[in-house]
Amino acid sequence: QVQLQESGPGLVKPSQTLSLTCTVSGGSITTNYYYWSWIRQPPGKGKEWMGAIAYSGSTWYSPSLKSRTSISRDTSKNQFTLQLSSVTPEDTAVYYCARATGYSEHSDEYDIWGQGTQVTVSS
Repeated sequence: QVQLQESGPGLVKPSQTLSLTCTVSGGSITTNYYYWSWIRQPPGKGKEWMGAIAYSGSTWYSPSLKSRTSISRDTSKNQFTLQLSSVTPEDTAVYYCARATGYSEHSDEYDIWGQGTQVTVSS
């Protein structure tokens, strides 16, 4: 059974870089044809797809976040990471990692999710 677990700081100061890690257990992040994404949900708003890294290592980003977002992976640890630079209070959200079979920007097409981690941007 595949499980995902997010980890990282819960509080980040404005202008700093937010870094989160998703640790995957029960399956490999290099298995065909899974895509591993970061999705966030600000308070009172819907889920927002941020970007994905494929089983091959290729990456895709939301156009609105592309200039500030980087997703990478460590296959030896079966982890993938999110870095979001120059954060502002508007980046405060619950951040989720999730898996889909095939590329998708729609959160309802992701079948396995981490529990989510609250990140607050505040000085």
